[in-house]
Amino acid sequence: MNTAIPRVLITAARSGGGKTTIVCGLLRALQRRGLRPAAFKCGPDYIDPLFHAEVLGAKTGSLDLFFTPEPLVRTLLAEGADGCGAAVLEGVMGHYDGLGGTTDRASAWHLASATQTPAIFVADARGGSLSVCAELNGFLHFRPDSRIRAVILNRCTPMQYAMLRPALEENCRVRVLGFLPKDDGIALESRHLGLVTAQEVENIREKIDRIADLMEENCNIDAILTLAREAEPLSCDPLRIAPVTENSPVIAVARDRAFCFYYRENLELLERLGAKLAYFSPLADAALPEGASAVYLGGGYPELLAETLAENRAARGAVRAAIDAGMPAFCECGGFMYLHRTLSTPEGRTFPMAGVLPGGCRWTGKLRRFGYASLTARRDNLLCSAGASIPAHEFHYYESDDCGDDFTAVKPLRGSEWPCIHAGKSLFAGFPHLYFYANSTFAENFVRAADRFREAGGWKF
Repeated sequence: MNTAIPRVLITAARSGGGKTTIVCGLLRALQRRGLRPAAFKCGPDYIDPLFHAEVLGAKTGSLDLFFTPEPLVRTLLAEGADGCGAAVLEGVMGHYDGLGGTTDRASAWHLASATQTPAIFVADARGGSLSVCAELNGFLHFRPDSRIRAVILNRCTPMQYAMLRPALEENCRVRVLGFLPKDDGIALESRHLGLVTAQEVENIREKIDRIADLMEENCNIDAILTLAREAEPLSCDPLRIAPVTENSPVIAVARDRAFCFYYRENLELLERLGAKLAYFSPLADAALPEGASAVYLGGGYPELLAETLAENRAARGAVRAAIDAGMPAFCECGGFMYLHRTLSTPEGRTFPMAGVLPGGCRWTGKLRRFGYASLTARRDNLLCSAGASIPAHEFHYYESDDCGDDFTAVKPLRGSEWPCIHAGKSLFAGFPHLYFYANSTFAENFVRAADRFREAGGWKF
């Protein structure tokens, strides 16, 4: 089927180029026009979608061409933007930066090409003049079709813009749709995993409103909309997902300030497969949701809230008792860290955690096994049979005394490998993050396991 979705992709030369700032301001400006925009992030990122969803209230999604093939990415874009007036896609790193650092696979350019989305390049004008044209021409001609159709200048003064706009249009033959001036008051703070979570940014809504005001004053929003409407109809097939059970087994999903990294698509797929999701807080709640027959502990920042997690002995005990009783548990990264006997903070303080796994998790001060990997099961387990594979992603500064050895992880291109994940009949726990559409069998098996646990009488709360 062909679906008409007005859309643009915001891209830049590198990380820190202003993509997220422009995206947030543009989303707010489109909301002011009553368009209800959808926002999508290229690559395995949870934090930018948190901004888009929690601060702006936008419908969000993740589009990753390492996790899923091009046809499925187009379908996920079409489904995610259904009912929205426009879609804004945010690129990852630099425009052509893809898999392994040496290819353009899974890059912003790859996503723009696969979805036939016009791209707006955010060019950093700080400290530059005609050289901005040279840099932009490099991006425009690095591939036969760069997908770059327009430019917005970032950290640019009005005087610079008056000089650079005609120079760019003459030398690069590209539309220049405005600029965003340097303004320390709109800075979005950073942390070791990227932007801080939405709840932690002081006056974040006021900042984004200010960004939108500046874009309204200095960018041609109507021209951006016109470009979005020039996007070709999206060719894709609808998803056909049948429930694996009609019994609505309840999956308890940890969701609070400590556990907030979830792909929207993961949660929606579990529901489409027949599960009912019930949210709880390991920070504040004393027990799992009534009737739970599985538990999903996602990623997040447990290390920043370790003391509060430790103080909630009831929640720690409830999680351990449920898992010890055989309740199916899927725990990734931060959730995996919570299962340990102890968790040490970056400051060196150590706190007790759920105690499902022996040993502790400790801060290392540097990224560990960062990036994409392909996981292959060494034995049958909760989510798959021996030999089954799924692409995954790791980004963490922590190390465990025992990362598990029930899967083998292999880096794409480089081929380096390592053992990972504790995976048994009822437990899947490790640092890697999974995107369930990459291999929906993993999600199907999780829901089936929850249903079996329910049928067997469940866990006595």
